Amino acid sequence: MISKTLAAVAAAAFICASSLAFAQMAPAKIADTAKGKALVDGKGMTLYTFDKDAGGKSMCNGPCADNWPPLMASADSKPMGDWTVIARDDGKVMWAYKGKPLYSWKKDSAPGDTTGDGFNSGVWHMATP
Repeated sequence: MISKTLAAVAAAAFICASSLAFAQMAPAKIADTAKGKALVDGKGMTLYTFDKDAGGKSMCNGPCADNWPPLMASADSKPMGDWTVIARDDGKVMWAYKGKPLYSWKKDSAPGDTTGDGFNSGVWHMATP
C-alpha cells in the first residue's frame, strides 16, 4: 500500500517537473496587456505577427527587421508543440508560433505596450495565445 502511494507521488512529481521544464523552455510567455492577452518575450515586450509572412517564411528583413526585431532562436533550438524554428534570409533562425514568425516592435518602450498592433494599415498584429 505504501509503495503504491509513493509511486503515485513520484509520478505526480515527475509530471509537474516535466510541465515546469517545458514551460521554462518556451521562447515566449503569455501576459496581460490593455488589449488582452498577448505573447511576450523574456523582457515582457509584446510580440507581433506580420500579414506578409507566409508558408513559415519571414518576409521582414533588412530595414523591416531593424524596426521589427525577430524573436531569435539559438542555432540548436528545436520545435516544441506550437513553436517552430524557421530560417531567415540571413541564415539565422527565429521562433514562430503556430507557423507565424514573431517580432517585437522597436517603438514599444515598456512591457505591455502594444503600439505596433494594427501598424502600417493593419498588417502587424499583436501575437495572441
